[in-house]
Amino acid sequence: MRAAFRVYRSKRVLLTRAMSTPHPLFHLHWKDITKESIARQADELVRTSTSRFDSVGRLQPSEVTFDNTIKVLADNKASYETRRALVDFPHHVHPNKDIRNASTEADKKLSEFDVEMSMRQDVFNAVAAIKEKGVGGSSPETERLVDRILVLGKRNGLHLSEEKQQKVKEIKKRMSDLSISFSKNLAEENTTLEFAESELVGLPEDFIQGLEKAADGKRCVSLKYPHYYPAMKRARIPKTRQRLEKAFLSRCKDANTKILEELVVLRSELSDVLGYKNHASYITELRMAKTADAVQKFLAELGERIKPLRDRELDVFLKYKSSECDEFGFENDGRINGWDVRYYMNMVEEKEYSVDQQKLKEYFPLDAVTKGLLGIYQDLLGLKFSEVSNPDVWHEDVRLFSCTDAECKDLLGWFYLDLHPREGKYGHAAVFGLQPGCLLSDGKRQPAIAAMVANFTKPTAEKPSLLLHDEVVTYFHEFGHVMHQICAQADYAMFSGTRVERDFVEAPSQMLENWCWEKESLARMSKHYKDGSSIPEEMMEKLVASRNANTGVHNARQITFGLFDQIIHTGGKCDVVDTFSKVQRDVFHVPASSGTSFPATFEHLAGGYDAQYYGYLWSEVFSADMFHSRFKKEGLLNPKVGNDYRTLILKPGGSRDGADMLRDFLGRESSQDAFLKSKGLL
Repeated sequence: MRAAFRVYRSKRVLLTRAMSTPHPLFHLHWKDITKESIARQADELVRTSTSRFDSVGRLQPSEVTFDNTIKVLADNKASYETRRALVDFPHHVHPNKDIRNASTEADKKLSEFDVEMSMRQDVFNAVAAIKEKGVGGSSPETERLVDRILVLGKRNGLHLSEEKQQKVKEIKKRMSDLSISFSKNLAEENTTLEFAESELVGLPEDFIQGLEKAADGKRCVSLKYPHYYPAMKRARIPKTRQRLEKAFLSRCKDANTKILEELVVLRSELSDVLGYKNHASYITELRMAKTADAVQKFLAELGERIKPLRDRELDVFLKYKSSECDEFGFENDGRINGWDVRYYMNMVEEKEYSVDQQKLKEYFPLDAVTKGLLGIYQDLLGLKFSEVSNPDVWHEDVRLFSCTDAECKDLLGWFYLDLHPREGKYGHAAVFGLQPGCLLSDGKRQPAIAAMVANFTKPTAEKPSLLLHDEVVTYFHEFGHVMHQICAQADYAMFSGTRVERDFVEAPSQMLENWCWEKESLARMSKHYKDGSSIPEEMMEKLVASRNANTGVHNARQITFGLFDQIIHTGGKCDVVDTFSKVQRDVFHVPASSGTSFPATFEHLAGGYDAQYYGYLWSEVFSADMFHSRFKKEGLLNPKVGNDYRTLILKPGGSRDGADMLRDFLGRESSQDAFLKSKGLL
């Protein structure tokens, strides 16, 4: 059930419904997909792309020109990535398991093909010849493209012997297959636990009644986010939380632990073949951090700063635990365990800041949040969104919008919103770039297309989908990535959208999270689902004041993940479960739960964040500086600042270095001061 999306008027724009007439540069069509069509399209994609690479590879050095080399490769990438989305995106979201399986197989095939094409010595030589000739009169972005192709070629070993190149190719193909399997295992995992209602004490009655009943009358609690996180925050009985956490951190334990350990070994072998000290050094070479040592120093220094705050917060948790054990007769082991953390974090918010998250979420029905969020982004960035009627989508829950410039009316792109959980769907919140925004060979601009995928509770006949405040923050954050994908105006697909340095990519979205803690914007994204009333002023003030609740524990946890990632990627073979347990004990001061494998569920490390999870904290430095130095001083919805942000941070995509974009936006070099103040550390 979806409530009607009403016309929304703001100071600058109008949110309307757009007709479903297809645009000539909209190349994604989902309704007719079959497992056979996926396999067929994958084969065709390999054939056409190979032909274009061959046309470049057969050129002699004297024959290469911009048109027959760089333009051919750029055009191929622009079309290849869109057509590939039709083949490999369905395995994340399609409701039909046969189609998901076919998409997974096609993804493996195309990933192997990508490795083959990235290792084309003849194409590398042609681009090297272009570099040697000079790209005559080309733009800085074209020069950056040529340099990037050559750097990536060397990082693939194309300057090495054929024997070493073959080794690189074998390793990369194996890593690709393993990464896809890791993600597929988690997506297909569907464990459900059964609890008597007496075991669910503390959870809201409507939550319990919304759970399916087993044959024996017990309630079924899945490990999907809309069940797991509310249960871990509110279930009073420790053994209930312990059982849930053990199951959650045991998902795909055997298969994915082995996969991650093999990936760690393969990454170490690859960095060795390519002449790098370790995998972390290989990764950071093209990041803002530049070196693994810089990352280690950043995490270590932040870890030292955060210790006193972490310890004070854990002591508060222990006091609450002791009191609860005395009151309800629970056994007290005298320590905070993994299954205690979210429960006592929630208790701190409720007791010390009087924030009742269950009451608060009544003011965040999904439709109201969506309406307010879209309005804020339109006002802030000077955009207009129009919902497409009768869209061609992969599931009935999915909505499609066009995005145009509010002033000049130019089409920038489209975005999908796929916000509710279902079996086999990608289990986290993420944004997928489906069509790169870039220039085509005929001079026309291909608009960008992106999809935001999330798992917010689905509405029922009795109640709309109600979001916890941290889900509102997630929504705002992920939609920031959508805007980055669509507002970027790079010439080449290689630099489209969020293709900035990985340790900068989160900064624009993290910066936008601040709107979820400001009264002005919160008022626009909320209304009580029953009577439409606003969040009471007292509740709003308590929510805003609670922002720094549990800062020490939260950041110690993030540092744990970042350090674990760095440790396993600066060595070789290791026991990832044992390594994680040691890091968590030393940094977080909360023991890893016996018999579990958090690494088996750590999808970031198989999905492209290997040796770069630190980027979330690293980029937060820049996000804090951008917000406090410009928006907080000059106005949350100041059109001048919003335009500067869109023009200087989002528009370049990856065509410029993150440090240069920041300098232009801030008018100076970036500083850590705002970040440290936001954590209460300065």
